[in-house]
Amino acid sequence: MHPYLIHSGHLLIPTFGVLAAVGLMAALTLSLRTAATVGINPNKLWDAGLFTLLLAFALSRVLLVLSNFHDFLAYPILLLMVPSLTTGGILLTILATVIYLRLRSFPILDTLDAWSPCATIIWAFLALGHFSEGSDAGLPTALPWATHIPPDPTRLHPVPLYAAIAAALLTLALIRQLRRRQHPGDTLAFALTAAGVIQFLLTFFRQPYPYTNAPYGILDPIQWIAIGMIVTAGLIVLLPRKLVTTNAV
Repeated sequence: MHPYLIHSGHLLIPTFGVLAAVGLMAALTLSLRTAATVGINPNKLWDAGLFTLLLAFALSRVLLVLSNFHDFLAYPILLLMVPSLTTGGILLTILATVIYLRLRSFPILDTLDAWSPCATIIWAFLALGHFSEGSDAGLPTALPWATHIPPDPTRLHPVPLYAAIAAALLTLALIRQLRRRQHPGDTLAFALTAAGVIQFLLTFFRQPYPYTNAPYGILDPIQWIAIGMIVTAGLIVLLPRKLVTTNAV
């Protein structure tokens, strides 16, 4: 594991942060191509994507500070440096982004189609970041590619590496599907279904979520989220949508 890309004295550059930044830039760059494919102005989609990413970061930080206010007063810089993308921050970002897209007259489904491979490429880099810092631990295994998290010598499934490979392959599949979509929203539905299935299956290799007496029932919280993604994809497919007649090159 390599949690720090550079560790010299007081200079600490976390590998996760570097990979996350590279993933965000890769996603924004990819959006220029996917925007043209769906017929949206690439520069406008770049601006919308940058707005969404900055908003997700800001809202997650605000929620982190509010939920840990006493710790923030004691250690403000340390708390703000904690990597966090909370569920609440994501939901608020989705709501604010939809409002932004409506105000800017973006075609919602076309925009989300264009963003789908961009989201999965971010997922791939974030998974590599988790692998580098030794988080998202897997279950014990005797497979030859197993890893361990020092100082514990137990060999584990490299779940983040599985996720990174799956997300990278899904990104390629989505780019191809985007060129062949028949209706706005097809690529988004495909992305939600595939990502939901991948996340659901990964939970069988991942250490169980550490909750106690939580109202999740027989499924892991990530499994419930995965099912929600698949159900959302089904609802998108059932929506009455126009045919895609031409795609920009």
